[in-house]
Amino acid sequence: MTKQTGSHQKWMKLDNAAKIYPAAQRRNWKALFRLSATLAEDVDPAVLEEAQRSTLARFPGFALKLKRGLFWYFLEHNEGGPKARPDGPYPCAPMDFKENGGFMFRVLYHEKRIAVEIFHVLTDGTGGLRFLKTLVAEYLRIKYGANIPRDNEILDCSQPPDPEETEDAYIKYARDVGRSRREPDSYYIPGTTEADGFIHVVTGLIPVYEVLSRAKAKGGSLTEYLTAVLIMAVDKLQRQRVKNEKRLKPVKVCVPINLRSFYPTRTMRNFASYVNVGIDPRYGTYCFDEVLSAVHHYMRSEVTEKQLNAKFSTNVRTEMRKALRLTPLFIKNIAMKLSFYAVGDRKSSTSISNLGAVNLPDEMARYVTRMDFILGPLSRNKVVCGAITYQGTLVLNFLRTVRESEVEREFFRYLVKLGIPVKVESNARW
Repeated sequence: MTKQTGSHQKWMKLDNAAKIYPAAQRRNWKALFRLSATLAEDVDPAVLEEAQRSTLARFPGFALKLKRGLFWYFLEHNEGGPKARPDGPYPCAPMDFKENGGFMFRVLYHEKRIAVEIFHVLTDGTGGLRFLKTLVAEYLRIKYGANIPRDNEILDCSQPPDPEETEDAYIKYARDVGRSRREPDSYYIPGTTEADGFIHVVTGLIPVYEVLSRAKAKGGSLTEYLTAVLIMAVDKLQRQRVKNEKRLKPVKVCVPINLRSFYPTRTMRNFASYVNVGIDPRYGTYCFDEVLSAVHHYMRSEVTEKQLNAKFSTNVRTEMRKALRLTPLFIKNIAMKLSFYAVGDRKSSTSISNLGAVNLPDEMARYVTRMDFILGPLSRNKVVCGAITYQGTLVLNFLRTVRESEVEREFFRYLVKLGIPVKVESNARW
């Protein structure tokens, strides 16, 4: 539900997926993610500022601030825009909304790179990617006069916003039947938290066909193949630490699923679900083909419209209960916070989110040399991976908040063992 005056939505309800994040956030943690584009030339900050203003006018779902109501948080229109600023030493640093003018996203630049970091209340990776592509297209139009074709992925900022872009698709497509969300806890990857909050990023650059060809030869997808390698890496690390097989815990990877593949929605807000896929090491030692087969068959059975609908319909039905709706926000906050920390990241050991291949029109691609996607740290799990493909290069960004680099090291070693070449970069401090 929204109320509008002129072209601006004065206020908006949080979508179903967004409701947990304000309750779960802490002073030093918010659910953030980053998308970035690297250009052929250094970024002009003044032009970027102008491009941001133009883009924000086309994305009213981003021009919002978080407000506390009596029964729920809500989103209110926010004038102006956050100032584009130089990037810091690491991505997805905690975001202070007050310092950011109330906005829940920020635009950053460093040399040739334009980055956006977004609080998950606003949107998911798909919506964020559309925002970034439109921002970069506007920058190139203003800076170079580039005439870039516009479509549903790169929006025309001279056109008014489409009301469908801010719909809550969870509410629209939910049905009456849900499903249980119960599942066993997963193995927790331990580590030494950085005292100063430094966030490490280790990036693997891989020719995508090297992975894709092997995945297809095994009957799997790119995401399934990467997920299986990540399970193998975490399984090995757990076995090194836990010698008693009876004490081994399931190794599961959280894989986000874009629900737009199943429904005809144009929403730019959150519209994703997830599956936690993995193995139970107590059953014995798994070879790679066994893990890949388990991932493949689980994904094929769970990533269907009906299964995913039942999962998010459970959340929508919970939200719609009259008793919950009439419960004061401060009580809801306590309940949601307890629920988040009781469940939250505990059902998976880590997460891998693959945004897929980014295809830009030739008029834009000639200026853009690289794309990156980085998941911010989760509340409990300290190692996560974001994947994106551009111009034949698969970019895998491992982000972690602990000193130990065992997960990504084992992951990339296993890829090399499978015959896949990997070029590794890092923001490590020396």
